[in-house]
Amino acid sequence: MAKMKDVLRPLNEGEFWVIGESLNVIGTEIGRAFKERDPKPIQAEALLQKEKGVDMIDINLGPAKKDGHELMPWVVETVQEVVDDIPLILDTSNIEAIRAALPKCKMPPMINSIMVRPARYEAMVPMAAEYNADFCALMWGPEGLPRDENERAALLVELMMVANEAGIENDQMWVDGIVTPVNIQQPQAISLMNFMDMLPEIMPGALSTCGVSNISSGVPDELRYVLNVTYTAMLCHHGMKSFIADCKDDITMDMAHGKRADILDVIKRIMDGENVDVNSVSEELQKYVKSANVILGKTLFSDSWLEV
Repeated sequence: MAKMKDVLRPLNEGEFWVIGESLNVIGTEIGRAFKERDPKPIQAEALLQKEKGVDMIDINLGPAKKDGHELMPWVVETVQEVVDDIPLILDTSNIEAIRAALPKCKMPPMINSIMVRPARYEAMVPMAAEYNADFCALMWGPEGLPRDENERAALLVELMMVANEAGIENDQMWVDGIVTPVNIQQPQAISLMNFMDMLPEIMPGALSTCGVSNISSGVPDELRYVLNVTYTAMLCHHGMKSFIADCKDDITMDMAHGKRADILDVIKRIMDGENVDVNSVSEELQKYVKSANVILGKTLFSDSWLEV
């Protein structure tokens, strides 16, 4: 049976897959459409994401405690009435909602996500195996967020062994090492990149993903995209294969399809240790140079980091 990666576009050097994030219960219009079973906003969003070039569509119901087992299959079928050639990601903490929706998926699906907690993976890994579903392996353990790359690695080994024993292969697991806000936990940004360097050795063939916009949580809205794009480029250089992102962010979508080599190149120079003179690059690239230096801890973060 086909896996998620088998139906996705092939990636060239520097490219990555985009998971559309906007079919989310926290959105005012989409949240209302979920509640009222109004297909029009849901289908309009799915068609927009397809037009923008997303590779996967995330359907995020949140907890969906009350009626998730009815809502998730309905949303899946509603989306597939207008977009049936893009894989869907079933995103909710309600396990029965995912179970009810998996048989409805026309393309190979993904479960988002399975935490490294026995109470979760003991119930969800067999379900993923039963339906041949990929899953997002979330590095969130019994004690919450791992402190560093070594704790992430230990969690990954635990979940990988459980999944492999259930017959799930490494290339059906999309490892999410968890992105945290740079203005609160700056060392975690480096830890995640170190973990990504370890991933191929720990788990050959594994894929990867993340909610990259978490890097800019708490930052003024008009500046968030700069950090998001910068960290996307940095993680891409460390082997990240996909990003949960806003399809209306044209810069990220262009990067995903290999159209912004200038951003990737200048970020790589900084990550390789070069002291890039901001005056030697364009005004746009200066923002990414300054942001990379903040993420790497070379300069202190403040809401005015771009003005320094």
